Amino acid sequence: MNDPDTLPDEVREKLAELDLELSEGDITKKGYDKKRDALLAPFKSLRAANALHAEQSSASPNSRSNRRNQRRVTQDDDRYHSEIRVEAVHQALAEYSDGRKLGPQPVKPHRRNGTSVSRSSSAQKSKRSNHSGRRMLSDSSSEDEDSVNGGTLGRKDSTLTRPPQTAPRTASLVSNKNKKETLASTSDAAAAPPPPISRNTAERRAAAASGGGTRKERAVEDMLRLVQENRDRHDQQQKDYGEYVQARIRPKAPGGEVIRVARQDYRNSKIIVTDGDAIRISPHREEIETTIEETTSLHNGHDDEAVYVNTTIGGAARPPSPNEGQDYQNAVLPLKQAKVSSKIQNVVNALQRPRSKPLQDYYNDDDAELEAMAKIRDPDAPRPEGTIMNPVRGEAAHSNTNNTMPRSLDSFSAFHRFGTTAAKNIAAMVLDQSAKPSTQLTYGKLHSRAGKVAYMLLTKTVQVNKDGSKNVMCKPGDRVALIYPNTQPLHFLAAFYGCLQAGVIPVPVEMPSSKREAGIAQLGFLLGNCGVKVALTSESCYKGLPKKVNTSSTFSAPSGSNSLTGTSSEIVDFRGWPRLWWAVTEHMSKPSRDWTAPPRLADETIAYIEYTTGNDGTVKGCCVTRQAVFAHCRALTTAMEYKEDETMVCVVDFKREVGLWHAILASIFNGMKVIFVPYSLMKMNPATWMHMVSKYQATTALVKSRDLHWALLATRDHKDISLASLRTLLVADGANPWSLSSCDAFAAAFTPSPYSLRPDAMCPCAGSSETGTISIRRRGNAQLGSQSGRGILSMSALSHCVVRVDTENSLTSLTLQDAGQIVAGAVVVVTAIDGSNRLCQADEIGEICVSANSTAQLYWALDGQTHHTFKVEPVGEYGKLIGAVRYVRSGLIGFMGPDGMVFVVARRQSLLAVSGRYHSADDIIATVLAVEPMKFVYRGRICVFSTSVLRDERIVIVAEQKPNCSEEEAFDWITRVLRAIDTIHQVGIYCCALVPANHLPKTPLGGVHVSETKQRFENGDLHPSTLLMCPHNCVLNLPKPRERQADVGPAAMFVGNIVQGVRIAVAKGRNIDDEPSLPLLECLRSRAQSSPDHRILTLVTSKNAEQDTATCSTLLKRAERIAGLLTDRARLSRGDHVALIFPPSIDLVAAFFGCLSAGLVPVCIKPPVASDLNTTLGPIRMMVDMSKAVAILAPQNVSKLLKSKEAAHSIDSNAWPMILDLEDAPSSWRRKNNNNCDTTTSGSSGAASKEEICYLDFSINSSGQLQGSSMSEASAITVCKSIKVSSELYPSRHVVVCAPPYSGISLVLWCLSSVYSGHHTTLIPPMEVEQQPSLFLTTLSNLKVRDAFTTYSTINTCVTQLATSVENLRERGCNLSMLRSCVAIAEERPRIALMSSFCKLFAPLALNNRAISTSFSSRVNAAICMQGASGPEPSTVYVDARALRNDRISLVGKGAPHSVALIESGKLLPGVKIAIANPETRGQCADSHLGEIWVASIHNASPLNRLASVTGFGDEGTMNTDVYNARLTTGDTKTRWARTGYLGFLRQTQSITEHGELHDAVFVVGALNESLVLRGMRYHPFDVESTVSKAHRFVGNSAVFTWNHLVVIAAECTGSESDALDLVPAITSAVLEEHHLIVGVVVVVDPGSIRHGPGGEKLRSTIRSLFLEEKLNPIYVAYHM
Repeated sequence: MNDPDTLPDEVREKLAELDLELSEGDITKKGYDKKRDALLAPFKSLRAANALHAEQSSASPNSRSNRRNQRRVTQDDDRYHSEIRVEAVHQALAEYSDGRKLGPQPVKPHRRNGTSVSRSSSAQKSKRSNHSGRRMLSDSSSEDEDSVNGGTLGRKDSTLTRPPQTAPRTASLVSNKNKKETLASTSDAAAAPPPPISRNTAERRAAAASGGGTRKERAVEDMLRLVQENRDRHDQQQKDYGEYVQARIRPKAPGGEVIRVARQDYRNSKIIVTDGDAIRISPHREEIETTIEETTSLHNGHDDEAVYVNTTIGGAARPPSPNEGQDYQNAVLPLKQAKVSSKIQNVVNALQRPRSKPLQDYYNDDDAELEAMAKIRDPDAPRPEGTIMNPVRGEAAHSNTNNTMPRSLDSFSAFHRFGTTAAKNIAAMVLDQSAKPSTQLTYGKLHSRAGKVAYMLLTKTVQVNKDGSKNVMCKPGDRVALIYPNTQPLHFLAAFYGCLQAGVIPVPVEMPSSKREAGIAQLGFLLGNCGVKVALTSESCYKGLPKKVNTSSTFSAPSGSNSLTGTSSEIVDFRGWPRLWWAVTEHMSKPSRDWTAPPRLADETIAYIEYTTGNDGTVKGCCVTRQAVFAHCRALTTAMEYKEDETMVCVVDFKREVGLWHAILASIFNGMKVIFVPYSLMKMNPATWMHMVSKYQATTALVKSRDLHWALLATRDHKDISLASLRTLLVADGANPWSLSSCDAFAAAFTPSPYSLRPDAMCPCAGSSETGTISIRRRGNAQLGSQSGRGILSMSALSHCVVRVDTENSLTSLTLQDAGQIVAGAVVVVTAIDGSNRLCQADEIGEICVSANSTAQLYWALDGQTHHTFKVEPVGEYGKLIGAVRYVRSGLIGFMGPDGMVFVVARRQSLLAVSGRYHSADDIIATVLAVEPMKFVYRGRICVFSTSVLRDERIVIVAEQKPNCSEEEAFDWITRVLRAIDTIHQVGIYCCALVPANHLPKTPLGGVHVSETKQRFENGDLHPSTLLMCPHNCVLNLPKPRERQADVGPAAMFVGNIVQGVRIAVAKGRNIDDEPSLPLLECLRSRAQSSPDHRILTLVTSKNAEQDTATCSTLLKRAERIAGLLTDRARLSRGDHVALIFPPSIDLVAAFFGCLSAGLVPVCIKPPVASDLNTTLGPIRMMVDMSKAVAILAPQNVSKLLKSKEAAHSIDSNAWPMILDLEDAPSSWRRKNNNNCDTTTSGSSGAASKEEICYLDFSINSSGQLQGSSMSEASAITVCKSIKVSSELYPSRHVVVCAPPYSGISLVLWCLSSVYSGHHTTLIPPMEVEQQPSLFLTTLSNLKVRDAFTTYSTINTCVTQLATSVENLRERGCNLSMLRSCVAIAEERPRIALMSSFCKLFAPLALNNRAISTSFSSRVNAAICMQGASGPEPSTVYVDARALRNDRISLVGKGAPHSVALIESGKLLPGVKIAIANPETRGQCADSHLGEIWVASIHNASPLNRLASVTGFGDEGTMNTDVYNARLTTGDTKTRWARTGYLGFLRQTQSITEHGELHDAVFVVGALNESLVLRGMRYHPFDVESTVSKAHRFVGNSAVFTWNHLVVIAAECTGSESDALDLVPAITSAVLEEHHLIVGVVVVVDPGSIRHGPGGEKLRSTIRSLFLEEKLNPIYVAYHM
């Protein structure tokens, strides 16, 4: 076709329009080429045709089965053994072992010694486990048990390996003899357009066969020759047409030239103001190539016209197109020195004004780019090159057969005819457990029983109301459930046809064997969705169902069974099932003489509902009309050549699909005899069905490939078997590609004499519940021939939905067999595999869709899914519909071969869509089985599915582990499996888990319930025994790492904030008066003189409400006695440091003021724990050494503990400084100083000056670092004054403190505040709350306290321990209504969830929600923020978590995706000033910008004078001056600040303070030294740990840290040790979804293993050290690949 005029007129007109648009500049060259290629695409050649050869006959007797030893069923199964597949797996594993292929080396998991996974340990379970091991249970892809020892069906001599680098351009076909055809290119030849629909007519077959030679081979050769000719011819046409288009374009611009014009993009544009007061915009441009005419005027010469920068072409410029979008956001205005009009100024102001986010941006999917990244196709992947497939029609029905067929299936035709005229003929019989036909049913009895069932359904009445009113059980059109076991097909047959006679709709479902059976809830949903109220069953079946006593008094719903026990109070108890009337179809009464069956219903009414299972495990009901049943029976009769009085043997399930269609419907339609072989009998004697064929001369057998394999192994039972009468051996799962090896082996073994199986008896078929039968392989048909088709395909190409031929002996080959030809009267198309209605190309696989009268019509009560499945309107080229015919999706994935042969590669239910590729679960199972599974796992108990993680599907493999397999052996086997799959399938496995034997859920027929297994895995209920996860290998769509650009300098940022009018982040609390205050010791002495009997301290314990008390005078006396001990007995000098190792008590307060009285510097240290000396003595020793303490003062029990032998094992007792016992003061000295306590010590020591050190403050932060600082007398006084003013603490007030009194604000509140302010403080040691959790709340209630201070540790103890005791507390009179302020003391981000839980839990105790607040302090300042007595309510903001990772604050609304709630950390205390600074540049930040919190206050701490440096925030080189005396580089550069080391931000809210000013809220985000910088982003452990706590119900506390650039998560397991491994995938997936982080190691530990500091903060560094030192004693450690 050299002349383009030969193209269709419509195409030529569209091309001309494109040429015009290109010449006028309305379309880019890229857009032009794209549209032109779309128009010319139909005329391009296809590069490959069908990828199959037709097979002349079935496999030769010299097949693989003869190379195997004939063995007994109980022996090991070699059914799935494939030499090519095993060779491919060994080659893949050899690449790893030899180092030719590099890959991640997995680290074996660590399990604690003694940890055992719960297994079936009883004798009965062990016996059942061993028995199931011998029986070989089924795989995940089928519903039935597939082998005696367990196994899946294997494809013959095929493997799944890496594809070749280049795929063949043409599809070669091979026959059964594997002959290769060479395709020769021929010269151009005229080709007629393809017909709209292709038929498999007899004329075309005759023409193909008459050419001599092999008819099939010549037909394939002619077809491929035409394909080659079309490709060559269309390539030449495209080349000629390209020259023609260029010739047509050139005359449109005779004097023109090809120039480059830029597409205008006004993002990041510049605005220039010229002399004429006009605004000029210079957009960025993307150059494109086009043609313009020289006569086009680009510049008219006026000075006031717009001159657009960067738009000049040869010195000229052109204005922008009016259609081009303009974005003026963030514009730059380089203004000239000229007057600016008001109009221009208004425009400039409008451009500078920040633009609000468009409404649609709030609904954008933030993870859409992750999904797009996951679906990016490999550019080198093969793509389909064939033409669009046309619909393929099956053969037409034969007229001579139509005259002898019944007109319908119901009572007016087939069923009635055979029930009356052939009443004594046997309709069906069933074998008992001894393989004898114990029960049989004639057509007359079947007709009679069906009539009884119909009579009972339409006439029996049941009580429906409490008043005794009754209604008929069923009406025509109602749905009735048929629940019968597989051993009672005769009962089912009578009930099924009884429902058809009565006009009700039968719904056959599986009989649940127990209340916990897998998938039982989904069946209940089906029954409830269909409105089923009546269930028909047998008496034995009903007695075996689990029941419970009905306690309901209502009669609105069915409540029992009237057939068995009258008005029984027992009801069948199944989870998720509706209430049903259970009726037994035995011993029913005969219909009365005057009763007549209802009239025949219309053909459009629903005959029955067949259940089907979706991809997610949901059960749906496919509604089949009476017309469809009749058409289906006719099609099956035509294809199978059924005749009256023939015998059929049925081994498959008779309640659905092939068993229902053939054994229940088609057999009665043709008056045949059916012999049912129960599934339980087949497991004991697999050759039973062959003996029935021999005995009754059966012509048809309905089997699965599983049954063929079992029969092949039962060699001892092959005597006296003759299969000569067997015309058709229908393989129900013949569409499963892995049935090929079983079919070939069976045919090879039983074709020779004496079995005499016909070579053409094997008939695979394809179909589904939605479509009915699609195709059946014909045998002995003169028109269709007896050929079969096979193809050797590339598996890698199939994963890209492309059919490519591979060589037979290649390790990458995959052999398929056809599923037969299309049934009569059906039309088949193949649509895209992604679920769209687009027709596939000739060499592309997709979903097979059928249009026929025999298909189902809809899903009951599911309109949306019905429209998607049953109303498919395929579209062809240009997106146009191919016709008005609607098709039905079958759920089968495949393609069409020559002569209407159907090839199926997978079922949609087992298809795994991973990263833009499609893998079959059966293919992966085959690779797993090739890696020596017999030693470690059960072959048939393997399940493969995909789970959605991070917007892509991830493959999970679950198998049952044999009891005698050790964990190391299982882990090694898992490692080999993962490597083999990675090499052969080129896909990563997300998780591979092994579970104990018999732990996978089963289907009613024994197979693995895939959807239930998937649900257990996702819910964390799988309970694996061995686990290996590989997220690093398969998660490839993570967001790009953040690249930190060269930041703008701090000065530029500061100026930019000022120019933009942004408020600088600085705030301060109210001022403190400059009135001089007495030193702390003088305050105590003054109060002892003015109010000696005023009680200021009370100690409360779990045993005594007043364990110890202290008034002003007694506290001073106790302090001065201790001062005398330190000075007279110990001879300490003024200024020496003394370590006070006391438990929380009043003695600690007395010792503190005793040191002040003696002129010494106290150092408060927490005493060691006797049960954990090795851990607790170390920090004490470090504090003593760093503080340079010369003496240790402790109570008697602590001093003895320090000198004990147990402590000497950790620290030598001689290494301690002088240890003083509090009880060593002589009584005479005490009595001598009682009368003159005011003058004894004042002369020698006196009160310290305000510049001297008051005390040293030591603490260990959450990073495990020892932090020390000193507090001067002035700082201590100021912090007490600040708290007093903020909380309004006066001598009449009563305060409760429950906090560890060793550092920070806790020390101030416990020891100093009461003495300074004079209020009464009730002290509660935190350890007492741990022993009696209700102590804190009952103390608040009994004392009616208004103000309390506690820690998160105490709050958490109350929440966890008192959750079930709230009502008991309320009954005991606990009332918290008087509590005004309960402040949580912390040096971390406020725990909103914990505080909210505390308020909600104790709301019944009259607790005010606003009473709980938080504070903030750090080691550089003991009191920065606290809510106080007055001030606005703490505000809560929600920030975007993803912006927070990039050190930005983006405020979002409540409930927004990826939002993190932050609550204000209280109000700034008086005398405190804070600023937000960039921790790197030290520039001052703006309002609502994230930075480090810097504080300036009089009560700031000071560095330790005797230490050169103290570790700052993880950097040992940070000096004290950098922490305590830092200066800003911008902003307030004169003030000396102290760096808190915490990230946060300031935000000015709309709340009004008590002084009428806007409130400045301080929000703390997290510690700077604890943040994890991964992939360029900053993650805060608090956020990750919050996600971990929600991942699984058994996750307790957790800690996150890094190790070797890997994220390590240590999580406590609150469940049993058997639940420990369930936490690993749950935690990994949750962190991956929420934070886009791949967890490297998951450590599962016992409850209580996560260490906490005194204030409740997590000691993550300590946990990390214990993990690295292997001292954590974990339950399980999972190292991810």
